[in-house]
Amino acid sequence: MLQPKRTKYRRAQKGRMKGNAQRGHQLAFGSFGIKALENHWIEQRQIEAARVAVTRYMQRQGQIWIRIFPDKPLTKKPLDVRMGKGKGDPVGFIAPVTPGRILFEADGVPYAVAKEALRLAAQKLPIATKFIVRRDYSE
Repeated sequence: MLQPKRTKYRRAQKGRMKGNAQRGHQLAFGSFGIKALENHWIEQRQIEAARVAVTRYMQRQGQIWIRIFPDKPLTKKPLDVRMGKGKGDPVGFIAPVTPGRILFEADGVPYAVAKEALRLAAQKLPIATKFIVRRDYSE
């Protein structure tokens, strides 16, 4: 699963996700992609599940790019613990996603295959997404 090799701090502040994506909002590598329409934290397991769904459907033809990386540590306190006593232990990593962010890109396969593969990937993610095509794409 995706996670950083090392981090500067074990725990991160929650932060706020307001506004639209200021970077990563245009297709950079492939001809097809899925774009986020909502704010959300996407976990490393969800990204991996979407990646597996795409590669299985495309039968390892073409190429895919994952444009998000889970680099923010997520912490949780154990069950039945009272308030206070510090922040919980890290349990995984998340990628904060804002509207407009490109999540996955694909290329090297026909339009119909890419659309279905990315639809399957979008089902694995906890947000609404939109299938997009490069402006200069022609079959």
